[in-house]
Amino acid sequence: MLSVANAVLGVSSSLSGRRWLWRSGEDRVAAGISQRLILPEIVSRLLAARGIGIDDAADFLEPTLRVLLPDPSLVSDMDIAADRIADAVRRGETVAVYGDYDVDGACSAALMVGLLRDLGCDVLHHVPDRIKEGYGPNAPALASLVARGARLVVCVDCGTAAGVALSAIAGQAEVIVLDHHKAEGAPPPILATVNPNRIDCASGLGHLCAAGVAFLAAIATVRALRRLGFFAVRAEPDLIGLLDLVALATVCDVMPLTGVNRALVCQGLKVMARRSRPGIAALLQVTQARDRLTAATCGYALGPRINAGGRISEADMGLRLLLCRDPIEAMVLAERLEAVNRMRQDVEAGIMQAAMAAAEAQVAAGRAVVLVSGQGWHPGVVGIVAGRIKQRFNRPACVAGFSDGLGRGSGRSIAGIDLGAAMIAARQAGLLVTGGGHAMAAGFSVLADRLAALHGFLDERLSAASAMPSAADLVVEGTLAVPGATAELAAQLERLAPFGAGNEEPVLVLHRARVARADRVGREANTIRAFVQGEADGLRLKAMMFRAGDGAVAEALLTRDGGVPLHLAGHLRAEEWNGSAAACFVVVDAAPA
Repeated sequence: MLSVANAVLGVSSSLSGRRWLWRSGEDRVAAGISQRLILPEIVSRLLAARGIGIDDAADFLEPTLRVLLPDPSLVSDMDIAADRIADAVRRGETVAVYGDYDVDGACSAALMVGLLRDLGCDVLHHVPDRIKEGYGPNAPALASLVARGARLVVCVDCGTAAGVALSAIAGQAEVIVLDHHKAEGAPPPILATVNPNRIDCASGLGHLCAAGVAFLAAIATVRALRRLGFFAVRAEPDLIGLLDLVALATVCDVMPLTGVNRALVCQGLKVMARRSRPGIAALLQVTQARDRLTAATCGYALGPRINAGGRISEADMGLRLLLCRDPIEAMVLAERLEAVNRMRQDVEAGIMQAAMAAAEAQVAAGRAVVLVSGQGWHPGVVGIVAGRIKQRFNRPACVAGFSDGLGRGSGRSIAGIDLGAAMIAARQAGLLVTGGGHAMAAGFSVLADRLAALHGFLDERLSAASAMPSAADLVVEGTLAVPGATAELAAQLERLAPFGAGNEEPVLVLHRARVARADRVGREANTIRAFVQGEADGLRLKAMMFRAGDGAVAEALLTRDGGVPLHLAGHLRAEEWNGSAAACFVVVDAAPA
């Protein structure tokens, strides 16, 4: 619940142009949580502000699959799919898994391929090339899988809208879809479409990513095999060991970290910390992720590198890494992905400046939606560029790269603006060749002569975006002074982790802090390390600002005028060094005090 009556410390426009608003909760609920669970006041207030009730607080702080995992049979077609997969296992059939080139696609494919191989199946897999094949199943690839012996094709993170392509193998192989993308109408005419976002699915599990759906399918399949006595002479597969993949996909696909997703990620991070999957262990080593693993490790260290192959290189490289069982081979793949990711960053940088300039002009002209494009812009990075534009201007942003008259694009949206539905409507109106997605993200392809009409359609359809402020409001949950910013308090705040969509890391304001010292650090000098202190004491607190750039906030930190106090908004975290913990404040915004 946001309170707009009074801006935090009077900040209606920070140095980055944002309003600071209170997230307020019911004091009665906070008091009840504190009393029942014997929690510090600040933890109870944060839970209440997030809408967590007294009866749900314990499961939020200690989420378990035993309590929160739903019955897989709640999802439409799940039992049909599980029985067919179990039958394929018993018969020793060749099964093909058809994936996608993003993290969720790689993780859900790795989950199904690994499970089926452990159950004794011969498994083929295919990930389409982003440029040559595009998103989702295509007839030639499906035909190739059938020609190689597949009698069952399992599509993961795709397939819901691929009825035409899937019909190409009708009568040759049966098809099961494990997906979570928004459906437009009836499911395709195949054996089973397991998708909690089907129009006719009443499971209430539409917040699962594809890997989450695949995990439920794995549970249902093992349950079906258990009923058939399949495990009388062999051990059951370790389903808990698959949760590292589910956690990685859930975070990287920006699914809400509430309910069962919270339990999946919490338990998955514990599995990941064991480093028992060679591919993930190698990638953690390459990224030098030595600290305790968190959702941020998934989102900022692992995810971009697994994505990199599908963006600008070999589409299945991330899947191969996740499936790899040889540590030496895994390290080779991880190092290749690290190199590809650096190439991706270079390609992205080559587009960013022109895209930002075009976006700025459109925002100044009053467009509700930013739609920018360029000849030769790589379709593998346009989604990242769209995300940066969305963050900069607080507008839905779509970016397309054109080649031979066809633009392949990606879009990112802001809270309350359903971009995926708008893209589906645009395709239905004949403005797109392909188009669809989620509320917050969409993919599309458009002919050059339809681009202007598409922009006008999106402006009209999403006109509410034009009333949004130029910068997203910053939701603040408390204030503190430098002496109160302790490692002990940071540890209490950490009890609300994992943080991400739907459960954002608490933002606190360090009021009237003075910068004693600040310098740029890091390979690209894009990080600021500072030491701040309060007005009435000599205590100092380490502060960091990542992706600092050259904006007003960075300039204020680097001015080095210790006599000018600032209100600093950010996250309080604990850092471990030589066995001891110390507090660190991660700055996300600032305002003159």
